[in-house]
Amino acid sequence: MSLLGGDGPEFDPADAFVPAHLPAPGEFLQGHDVLTDEKHVVVHRHAAEAFEKYGVYDATFGYNLARLNRDPRHTDAGFRYAEEDDDASTLRAEFTPTTAFCPQAEPLAVGAARALNGVEAHSYDLVRVRVDESLNGSVAINDRLERLEADDIDPPATDPTEDGGATGAQSNPF
Repeated sequence: MSLLGGDGPEFDPADAFVPAHLPAPGEFLQGHDVLTDEKHVVVHRHAAEAFEKYGVYDATFGYNLARLNRDPRHTDAGFRYAEEDDDASTLRAEFTPTTAFCPQAEPLAVGAARALNGVEAHSYDLVRVRVDESLNGSVAINDRLERLEADDIDPPATDPTEDGGATGAQSNPF
């Protein structure tokens, strides 16, 4: 049962690539090797694990942000991935939020970047995250993500006491 009553959506299986339930690759992925089929599924499984480890949850829906890709109510939202054309050790991840005015887009994208770069489960040296250009304010958010990337992305502490007793806060201003 959903919190609003009635049955919740029936999510796509975790091991399925359902293009009709994913956003189209945006500008950030153009000219790169967009992952599809099993390659997409494998990378997205690692994303789900990273988001679980670092607590990247969508507060509106109350689930791990990676689950958005499997939510049939939001067929134009979620993550798409591509390997950089000139550097297969770099993955590009593009996040398309559910609305053009999503108030959570920036913290979710920053959290995704930190989580994806904080795990070694995938085979990439760097994961570059951006929000889709359809989001209002995407230029400023993507500028912030680019600065974060340039500062070697500092993943959040998994133990709240690791950073001197704060509750997971980082010294990184991003």
